[in-house]
Amino acid sequence: MIYQTPDAFDLQLDRIPSLPPPRRVVLTTPTHFDVEYVINPHMSENVGAVNTDVAWQQWKALRAAYTALDHMPVLVNGQSGLPDMVFCANQTLPFYDPASDSKGVVLSRMHSEQRADEVPYYARFFEEEGYAVETLPEDLDADFEGMGDALWHPGHHLLWGGYGYRTSPEAYEALGDLLDVPIVALRLVDPDYYHLDTCLCPLDARHALVAPEAFDDAGRALIDALFETVIEVPDHEARHQFACNAHCPDGAHVLIQEGCEGTNAQLRNHDFVPVELDTSEFMKSGGSVFCMKQMIW
Repeated sequence: MIYQTPDAFDLQLDRIPSLPPPRRVVLTTPTHFDVEYVINPHMSENVGAVNTDVAWQQWKALRAAYTALDHMPVLVNGQSGLPDMVFCANQTLPFYDPASDSKGVVLSRMHSEQRADEVPYYARFFEEEGYAVETLPEDLDADFEGMGDALWHPGHHLLWGGYGYRTSPEAYEALGDLLDVPIVALRLVDPDYYHLDTCLCPLDARHALVAPEAFDDAGRALIDALFETVIEVPDHEARHQFACNAHCPDGAHVLIQEGCEGTNAQLRNHDFVPVELDTSEFMKSGGSVFCMKQMIW
């Protein structure tokens, strides 16, 4: 079932099957990271502006943060000619079936031709890790950018799906059939928030960070319907500091771009612990913490 409007909404979290939290984190080395083209508004002033030495140090600090939280990174090597491959949330959607104890990934169909060649490297990686590798139907004319736009609701077999810029709404019909999962589809209406992971950050089953300006009225109503506490992020922190591109891997600690003071104060008020990281070099390409990792089972 695909839900796009609140009037048709009949989901209750306590009736949705549970999903164990993923415990492993994939990180891709930034060996070839740079801004070489413009495919989102954040890149427009930053072509050739990446300090690669600083980017490496920032990436190592992110790796250390996950290690400190007992999420041991699994590394993928970045490839020459694919400067955005470091944003490893985008090329796949990992999934897990508790009933059969099986795990797999659905491969993305990247909207931008500059990123299409990233996907086969991740297909090979997951095959070698023993995952079932699935694809959308060949005859489906639709783009899909993995966990850039498709987010699991923490602890539940439910997907949030963003569409409008990178992912086609038709992709969610296919995903719903493939994974037998309900999907809440949210239309994105601001190009600065080109992926769902730039404007919605589920922290746990009850709390989420949200950039309200990214959604239409129907989208905001759907988010309000399923999260007990919606923490609205100040627009400048969401838009320019990627506060919603944070990640809460354990329901307690929130890895977030440093300097998001308003967001961090609200997180502390709700008993979360902000872990500030500097991802400024990667923000030049339009991504921060959430984009730079992929959680897997």
